Amino acid sequence: MSMFWTIWISVITLGSILGCYVLLRWCLSNSTGVKEGESMGHVFDGIEEMNNQLPRWWTILFYICIVWGVAYLLLYPGLGGYKGLLGWESSNQGVLSLEESKLALQKDIEDGNWNEYALQIKYANEKFDPIFAEYAKTPVEQLAKNEEAVQVGQRLFLQNCAQCHGSNAKGAASGFPNLTDNDWIYGGSGDKIKETLILGRRGAMPGWLNSMGEDGVAEVVAYTLSLSGRDVDQGLKEAGKARFVVCAACHGMDGKGNQMIGAPNLTDNIWLYGGNQKTVTETLYYGRNGVMPAFKETLGEDKVHVVAAYVYSLSQIK
Repeated sequence: MSMFWTIWISVITLGSILGCYVLLRWCLSNSTGVKEGESMGHVFDGIEEMNNQLPRWWTILFYICIVWGVAYLLLYPGLGGYKGLLGWESSNQGVLSLEESKLALQKDIEDGNWNEYALQIKYANEKFDPIFAEYAKTPVEQLAKNEEAVQVGQRLFLQNCAQCHGSNAKGAASGFPNLTDNDWIYGGSGDKIKETLILGRRGAMPGWLNSMGEDGVAEVVAYTLSLSGRDVDQGLKEAGKARFVVCAACHGMDGKGNQMIGAPNLTDNIWLYGGNQKTVTETLYYGRNGVMPAFKETLGEDKVHVVAAYVYSLSQIK
């Protein structure tokens, strides 16, 4: 931490403690002009206000809190870069990445330094790893019929996937796919879902404004919307059909997409970023870039297998 932030934090922290002490001393002083124990001359709802001192027990506790706060800041970190007289620091404080965290944890275990985190990880691994290993022996499609496994997968999904796909897994029209509709960009088999979770995905669609111009994009938009049964200008549609040949390289001449490269089906009226004319035009103007993170390192293959079973089960519900 820089000296600036050390000074900034120290001034605010120590200033707050000093301010509490000054406030307490001011409250204990009698600056009202009325002798202690006498009436202040105010009556509220029949209750007369007296000029009484603060309760002694309360005052003592306040002093104790101030002393405790100062003592703590002397012994432990709390004033910016100052480490305290005891030199205490949290375990793995300098860890900045997942890989560094794993290496630090492994080193702690090898050195016999069983901090609380290491103990919790050890306990969890010993208790749950055999369960996940047993689940991993069952194919995803079959495991999706195991109610207990699906519930476990749902909990993992809520912890790791719901931030983007939503707690109901229905996604959002901002690049996060609906996982319940059986419409898959990279394939919906158990193995493909697991592959997506393990390796992640990176989708990229180029923008066409510079090469097609606004009129050309408008034509392709009309033709693209017509593929899913929309009513569009027939003249624009026919002109867009001719231009669509450049799109067919990924989406196919029939517009049904290509799961091998993650090109979406344009004929089913299911849209990743929204299917109104404005949004489709925006997509063609500027392109899209989507990233799905890989979970191999964060969850491990056995847990990914269970999550895949849960995700697979969502699109099998009739």
